[in-house]
Amino acid sequence: MFNSLSDRLTATFKNLRGKGRLTEADVDATVREIRRALLDADVAVPVVREFTGRVRERALGAEVSAALNPGQQIVKIVNEELVEILGGETRRIRLAKTGPTIIMLAGLQGAGKTTLAGKLSKYLKAQGHSPMLVACDLQRPNAVTQLQVVGKRAGVPVFAPHPGATSTELEHPAGDPVSVARAGVEEARRTLHDVVIVDTAGRTGVDAEMMEQARQIRRAIVPNEVLFVVDAMIGQDAVNTAMAFDEGVNFTGIVLSKLDGDARGGAALSVSSVTGKPVMFASTGEGLDDFELFHPDRMASRILDLGDVLTLIEQAEQNWDKDEAARMAKKFADQEDFTLDDFLAQMQQIRNMGSMKKMLMMMPGAQNIRQQLEQFDEREIDRVEAIVRSMTPHERVAPKIINGSRRARIARGSGVHVSEVNGLLERFAQAQKMMKKMAAGGGMPGMPGMPGMGGGGGARKGAKSAPKKKARSGNPAKAAQELKDAEARRAAGAKALPTGASFGQQGGDFDASQLNLPKGFDKFLGGGK
Repeated sequence: MFNSLSDRLTATFKNLRGKGRLTEADVDATVREIRRALLDADVAVPVVREFTGRVRERALGAEVSAALNPGQQIVKIVNEELVEILGGETRRIRLAKTGPTIIMLAGLQGAGKTTLAGKLSKYLKAQGHSPMLVACDLQRPNAVTQLQVVGKRAGVPVFAPHPGATSTELEHPAGDPVSVARAGVEEARRTLHDVVIVDTAGRTGVDAEMMEQARQIRRAIVPNEVLFVVDAMIGQDAVNTAMAFDEGVNFTGIVLSKLDGDARGGAALSVSSVTGKPVMFASTGEGLDDFELFHPDRMASRILDLGDVLTLIEQAEQNWDKDEAARMAKKFADQEDFTLDDFLAQMQQIRNMGSMKKMLMMMPGAQNIRQQLEQFDEREIDRVEAIVRSMTPHERVAPKIINGSRRARIARGSGVHVSEVNGLLERFAQAQKMMKKMAAGGGMPGMPGMPGMGGGGGARKGAKSAPKKKARSGNPAKAAQELKDAEARRAAGAKALPTGASFGQQGGDFDASQLNLPKGFDKFLGGGK
């Protein structure tokens, strides 16, 4: 949503690079471009005037004139002021000390309240709560049915004693939403649900009847939180709607829906500043998992193309399989080969985190490659998975045996061209080499070794490193056993091989333990199995 604003601000800051000193004219030109960018993004005029005034005042102050890099200092000031107009700090739901926590949703029709009720319930359920949804929108056709469907997908019960309006009954139904809300809270208290989410009716515009109904529901259930759901794509009208709802129901927080749209995003930068209420959550897609806690500092970093690595890390922690991560860590520590089975498992872990485009857009500097990211086909991951799954188990652990005929068979089985199979195997071979070098403590290939990571940072090119002596265990019993094994290997190596065999011993059992093979290689010596 903020792509256009981000592009404008990034281009403005590029003009400040390399300047050792900023004049008043430089500051005025920068502030002028920031003002135009915000107005083009449909940010409310009073917010723009206040924002640019604070930026100009701070930019002409001592913190910039005394800075070693004035351009970076300007970016820092704009980032801090963006955080302020977005709410200043992260605001979480205030839970009730006794009884269920009651959350009331309010907003215009079409803002996404019903879908957001399901997203919020699933979010709270993942945090260990036991939420229940209450269907109080008895006026929009099939609104109750929609909430029941959303609740079923989220795995959350829905209290809906009245069916509400249907597609065949468009007149005002006889149900009383105030009574339904009150009964829903009592039902949650009886069934020991600790969170109640009340979905209320909306209108296509603010009117007295809708606001009075919302007031009555608020008085009847006395909610702990009243969340105003606003469509982030409606522009300047969002500010007027927010002020009307704030006056009518005195909401405590804001939820931005449809933040993944292609609108200019001015509403998101205006509503919190105008009403003085914090943005608490953001809906970033159509799926129930496309829902996140709103962090003003992280959103400001995204707008300025500074990345949002913290959110990326949190998503990885929530979706990454800890057992699989531990298995890969052990395999990495034991210097075992990285196989295509491991590669497939890692891809599935990444897929569980969500859209690849969204994850890559959270990286710093992603705006510079946004065009390439927009052209990225999410189905590419499916094609790669199909190629790997078309291989036999032996081919996955020993990809060097995949010759031309095998590649043709894999291509036919996965429905791709042979060139795509070749490309995947080449990329995998490079990744496998990198993993081996890192596991051996050699640092990243082609890069100097870093402290604690091994590598040959100052080594002469082509120089051979001396073989390292294996450290002896600190456990006396284990050290004695290691010494005994070493002596046994030396004794076995001293015996002459029988004559008449060009490649070693004839007949007898083959003992792979006498060979100095890499760890994990013995699985290939099972007689062609």
